[in-house]
Amino acid sequence: MFRKEFGRLDHWWRIMQDCIDEKGRVVFAAGRPTSMRVLVIEDDRETAQFLQKSLKESGHAADLAGDGETGLSMADSGVYDVLIVDRMLPKLDGLSVVKTLRTGGLRTPVLILSALGDVDDRVKGLRAGGDDYLTKPYAYTELLARIEALSRRAIPEEQVTKYVVGDLVLDRLSHRVSRGGEPIVLQPREYRLLEYLMKNAGQVVTRTMLLENVWDYHFDPQTNVIDVHVSRLRSKIDKNFDKPLLHTVRGAGYMVRDGAG
Repeated sequence: MFRKEFGRLDHWWRIMQDCIDEKGRVVFAAGRPTSMRVLVIEDDRETAQFLQKSLKESGHAADLAGDGETGLSMADSGVYDVLIVDRMLPKLDGLSVVKTLRTGGLRTPVLILSALGDVDDRVKGLRAGGDDYLTKPYAYTELLARIEALSRRAIPEEQVTKYVVGDLVLDRLSHRVSRGGEPIVLQPREYRLLEYLMKNAGQVVTRTMLLENVWDYHFDPQTNVIDVHVSRLRSKIDKNFDKPLLHTVRGAGYMVRDGAG
């Protein structure tokens, strides 16, 4: 019990210590991704080792568990920032692992991996306690973007009062946006889009992530709704400024970052 509680306290301290301004408010700034400790619960050895190696190359640490029972025991320590859980596992399936952890009070963000991609399957995974659901096959860049987003989500939203990227500021209390001290007027959907991009500043945000988190779609509507809104947002936050902050990452998605980085 002591090890578990100590692990959780250490987890929160590492997340929070670099995000507090001089007035004690939580502020996210771009260009400072926090190194994560990830637990990968995956029975396919080749896949697990690939993820471990890739996460290490991305600046994170990863431990492996090859079955559900081992994964449950390791995850319950509370020392991990994010859990990646395969749905089909020996000894104890992935959804049962997640349900047991949630029943025990563990709130560590969970990304469920599965070859089952129907809407009903995704809903079951999320209702079991998963925070996100990624179907196989997947691109590692999207998996990385998703777990980094989950790690940021671990900070209670009500404590995050402001996002700052370069001279672009989004105040979540007043819902005001400004750049270089000049106010920017956004429509509600544009504000929500910018808020999500700034929340994940410095990281690639995929189109699927935007559909799920900004439009609440868990399917692809096969429209250009994202392109239209990104274009409008870019014209408002980057027009008449020398340094663009909203970038398109070809073949991957979008990113808000300080162009000086």
